[in-house]
Amino acid sequence: MKKFSLTILLFAAILSMHAVSPGNRAEVLREKLLSGDKSSVMVVAHRGDWRYAPENSLAAIRHSIDVGVDVVELDLQLTKDSVLIVMHDGRLERTTTGKGLVKEWTVDSIKTLKLKNGCGIKTMHGVPTLEEALFEAKGKVLVNLDKADRYFDLLIPVLEKTGTVRQVIMKSPKPATEVQSLYGAYLDKVIYMPKLKLDRPDARELMDGFFNELKSSVYELSYSTDDAVGYALELKNKLDGNALIWYNTLWDTQCGGHDDELSLVDADASYGYLIDTLGATIIQTDRAEHLLKYLRGRGLHD
Repeated sequence: MKKFSLTILLFAAILSMHAVSPGNRAEVLREKLLSGDKSSVMVVAHRGDWRYAPENSLAAIRHSIDVGVDVVELDLQLTKDSVLIVMHDGRLERTTTGKGLVKEWTVDSIKTLKLKNGCGIKTMHGVPTLEEALFEAKGKVLVNLDKADRYFDLLIPVLEKTGTVRQVIMKSPKPATEVQSLYGAYLDKVIYMPKLKLDRPDARELMDGFFNELKSSVYELSYSTDDAVGYALELKNKLDGNALIWYNTLWDTQCGGHDDELSLVDADASYGYLIDTLGATIIQTDRAEHLLKYLRGRGLHD
């Protein structure tokens, strides 16, 4: 009887090791993305919803989580002492009270600075390290790390330390063969997303490489003019049942004019077009709450 009880306890322990932790929304979102679930549209907050709080700040991450976004997009830079911080620009002037290149400052020195808001005004918020940002997002939301392909070897240890490997989306426009050569050892650890500009003369060649060699679960597509719409429609059909499609509505040249600004006048012509005509199931936006309201009104988001 004792042996039977011990067997049951051991089996339960093994199951618990592989189970999704209660409240781990990030794991649920990961499985939704990897399974190709098209029942709803995922929302990505660009730079952590910079209209509410300074871009790439912990406050912006918290607000994005609170309003219900699915992915927070963050940017990476590297300090003089090889610490990854969350910042878009290679220079400090636009987003902080400092001056000069990030790579010429140590992390301790950068920690003395304050972030500026969208109007360039000093705030009370400081510059977060990547580690701090990942702990803020842990278990709550997926994280798309932009400009991170430059730092794969430094990045992976931080993801492992914070226990966030499974909730991170990496991306780059590099050809499939180059991606395999540079990052092949990491592709089974993180979600990797190829980026493709449909206006490129070699777009079809690049996409064939992505599709046949990387077998990604999601592709970021962009185009600037209607000349590329035909290929966008082709990819909608090609990727249907194979991968999700991500579009950015940050500015008009990324989505053929169907951007955030158009959405303020006609959301159906903006977000609706990308979803209904081009098959978008993930949209990165500078107006996360506006997009969420639109999607919820259509029953496309919780």
